[in-house]
Amino acid sequence: MSTPEHIAIILDGNGRWAKSKGMPRNYGHTVGAKNVETICKAANDMGVKYLTLYAFSTENWNRPASEVKALMTLLESYLKNCIKTANKNNMRVRVIGEISRLSDDFQQKIRNLEEVSSANTGLNLTIAINYGSRDEMIRAVKHIIKDHDAGSISIDDIDADTFSSYLDTKDIPDPDLLIRTSGEQRLSNYLLWQLAYTEFYFTDVPWPAFDKNELKKAIDAYNKRDRRFGALKDDTEDK
Repeated sequence: MSTPEHIAIILDGNGRWAKSKGMPRNYGHTVGAKNVETICKAANDMGVKYLTLYAFSTENWNRPASEVKALMTLLESYLKNCIKTANKNNMRVRVIGEISRLSDDFQQKIRNLEEVSSANTGLNLTIAINYGSRDEMIRAVKHIIKDHDAGSISIDDIDADTFSSYLDTKDIPDPDLLIRTSGEQRLSNYLLWQLAYTEFYFTDVPWPAFDKNELKKAIDAYNKRDRRFGALKDDTEDK
């Protein structure tokens, strides 16, 4: 079995899962946060090198204020505890997204976690917080223009590789496999540039119930795909 080097996941279905249990939405977010460590361990055991998780999008600010506040508190708490988890599991953790909108204390927790885990050589975990792919690309364009105006880059220097180097994911390979839980089949403004040649896997299983066996199902489905990176197969290959 071939294991994807990089798996990206849209963590969906926390609220619906909680509702199905007769519990409030925030309970689903709490259980979903705990499931991150479970899937990180499973992915590492299966040989995955990079795991990128969509935790909070730029559009999530439009949710009810009480839910946003609860999510922010939960994410801050997770990042604080993640320092111990990262070092225990030799895991490197990065955060992508426009973090300037987050509180100063939240931003400091992010910097501490990234610094403390930077030398770890195991699973590379990337957490997308206040992330939106359109926002990411607009920020990249602005930085390119700024560098061009400063004379550090010319128009002729700009190609796909150059543009990628201005994205939040500049130090991370593009995903091989995207998983979205809980039945929705859309990208929701997630890694639009990076997913150009990625295989997609959609499951009805909500994120809090997505376990090691479900991850293995996704990887098994990935292995059944005939990956061509945009090229059409020559008909003669089947003859």
